[in-house]
Amino acid sequence: MAWNLKTEERGEGRKIALKEKGIYDANPKLKIQCKIDPLIMMEAVRNCKAHNIKIGAHPGLPDLQGFGRREMKLSPEELTAITVYQVGALKGFLDREGVPLHHVKPHGILYGMMCRDYEVAKAVMLGIPKGIPVFGLAGTNMEKAAKDLGIPFWAELYGDVKYRADGSLVIDRKKKPWDLADVEKHVTQQVRTQSVTAVDGTQVNLPMGDYPVSICCHSDSPGCVGIIGKTREVVDKFNKDREAGIV
Repeated sequence: MAWNLKTEERGEGRKIALKEKGIYDANPKLKIQCKIDPLIMMEAVRNCKAHNIKIGAHPGLPDLQGFGRREMKLSPEELTAITVYQVGALKGFLDREGVPLHHVKPHGILYGMMCRDYEVAKAVMLGIPKGIPVFGLAGTNMEKAAKDLGIPFWAELYGDVKYRADGSLVIDRKKKPWDLADVEKHVTQQVRTQSVTAVDGTQVNLPMGDYPVSICCHSDSPGCVGIIGKTREVVDKFNKDREAGIV
């Protein structure tokens, strides 16, 4: 199992994109929202290139007012088309800078819809460029669709999101602050035991298998730079212990 840290740059507006430059110093992979101001996309790509950060696309539903966090009923053809359209938009900026697309991770409510609905997951993944990995929740229809279509799959964990007893994610429209001690405990449990404590206290097993693993932190979480740093600290220690044969 390969452990890597990925943080998410949501790019919800120019203010966020400019003020969160500290995140570029803390992580090797970053995902760029595909439905935002093209100037922000261009700036984010250039910043990532300058910091030697691998870039992923973050396509979502065409819900501009709700920023892709409200469910919409789209046909399979529409889901494939919006994925091609949005990933292609980012790919245009990447090509200009001579930077490859590293991965694709669905955004917002679309991520949850793909976990629950195989046909949605399949339709979206048909829009992903051949050979590009998709990041998703292991043990769900995202993993199944990727396997059926021959798409490389990375299992995803979360540094700043809580889980329900069924293994699904608790999505807050407005991110709540995390105490860094709680972040350390939350991430350590996931990487050390492949389990997580749900919001009701249930211990939930995480079916990571032998996939490469990414840990997601969000740039719109309060204190995101501290969260990213603490997550990175936990992951680096885990990797060091694995190399030493301790875990």
